[in-house]
Amino acid sequence: MKQEDTKQRILDKALELFSTQGYDSVSVGEIAKAVGIKAPSLYNHFPSKQAIFDAIMEATAAQYEADTDQINIHVQNATQDIPVFTEITADALFEKVRQIFEYSLHNETISRFMMTIEQFRSPELAALYSGRYVERVLDYHAGIFRALIAAGEIIAEDPDTLAMLYVSPVLTLIGICDRQPERESECLEKLQNHVQLFFRMVHGDNPKGDERHA
Repeated sequence: MKQEDTKQRILDKALELFSTQGYDSVSVGEIAKAVGIKAPSLYNHFPSKQAIFDAIMEATAAQYEADTDQINIHVQNATQDIPVFTEITADALFEKVRQIFEYSLHNETISRFMMTIEQFRSPELAALYSGRYVERVLDYHAGIFRALIAAGEIIAEDPDTLAMLYVSPVLTLIGICDRQPERESECLEKLQNHVQLFFRMVHGDNPKGDERHA
């Protein structure tokens, strides 16, 4: 087996084990056994379990960014997406959120990673996840809202608070579906109601509602 293939198998098997058993409960020896190699051989690729998890973090982040780029969601660059959101309707906005929602639930790597985050109890890793996947999403949306407020497109409220109001229900519904996948259709309906209500709220009392552009 080629070295790069072995490294990828280590990451894949480690993520599988972390997601089912929790980070702290999995040993390097268990990862090596799942891959089909000896523990000393694993150390030729990664110096520690922490290094394996760091590599999973980086690979997952890169995959998420590449995949979400396909629907014009660039969490790493809010400025790039401002033109998209200034020309969007409520229905089109929900379609984007729906795609992100279903991607987060059904992409095997992303869903396993999110499950892993919920199971381990390391404060250091939890803080790393919060900074990478929660705070960055909040900052991204706050940047979008700040630009829309400056352009007079939406109500002049605190953009950071608007970001929390917008993002938090989405993360909550993803969490529900992670634990109870049979509720996905119900959560999608709630998601649509949330997006439409938020859209109307940030546009004030505009009578055209869904017809107008953001």
